[in-house]
Amino acid sequence: MISNKKKSLFIFPLILLIIFSNFILVSCSGKRGPVEEAGAEVKKGFFSFFSKTPPPEETDEINMTNKAMDYFVRGNYEMAEEIFQKIKDRYPFSPFATLAELRLADIKFYQLQYEEAIAHYEEFEKLHPNNEAIPYVIFQQGMCYYRLMDTPDRDRSSSEKLVDVLTRLLSQHPDSPYTFQAERMIKIARENLAMSEVNVARWYLKTGKKPQAAARLKIVLEKYENTQASIEAARLIKKIGDKDLILPEDITPEVPTRPWWKRITPF
Repeated sequence: MISNKKKSLFIFPLILLIIFSNFILVSCSGKRGPVEEAGAEVKKGFFSFFSKTPPPEETDEINMTNKAMDYFVRGNYEMAEEIFQKIKDRYPFSPFATLAELRLADIKFYQLQYEEAIAHYEEFEKLHPNNEAIPYVIFQQGMCYYRLMDTPDRDRSSSEKLVDVLTRLLSQHPDSPYTFQAERMIKIARENLAMSEVNVARWYLKTGKKPQAAARLKIVLEKYENTQASIEAARLIKKIGDKDLILPEDITPEVPTRPWWKRITPF
């Protein structure tokens, strides 16, 4: 038989467990006593500084623009994009919406999403053709094509579009602060296009198609004068005129380890 003393030692922890369980159930039921209410007030007052609750959202377009620009200049493009998009949607007729449209294009540029940036810049130019930022917008389109420009033996469409866009900038806004940089970028793109023609001519020469090679080289001399590629084109045309032409090794197309236009940057 179990003694009374042992019974009391067994029953006492059981009673404590039951009381503690009831306390947990009451505390989880959503009803708080005076102590709990006081604790909540202390937590609300003293620990509110450490709360992770986000600050109230800005609703005024001026304050929203200031907040978005603050994110933008600090390089937090995701947050800036979110707020600029809200400004554009909520206040479509506000001058701050025009700024938001421009900054949305810039954000795509700085995020290296050049094709999307081009679409945004083109849309801005279409919607605001007389805006004072148009020279910048056109120049930024050219910058996007410059970043997309590939080696002479690859796709040449970005080089062609760069020349078209920046030539239009020089024509429409000759006194813009982007004139010098635009001229240098056009020069690099023209060199790229000319070298592309020379590479095609080299391939024709290597396969024994001299007339086709000569036609390509003449394009370089007529369309891309004053380029390094035009000097090479003139040299190859002289060789084509020789009846005993033997294709030398030095006109075999080269594959540079690094794109040449990155070695001759305008800035």
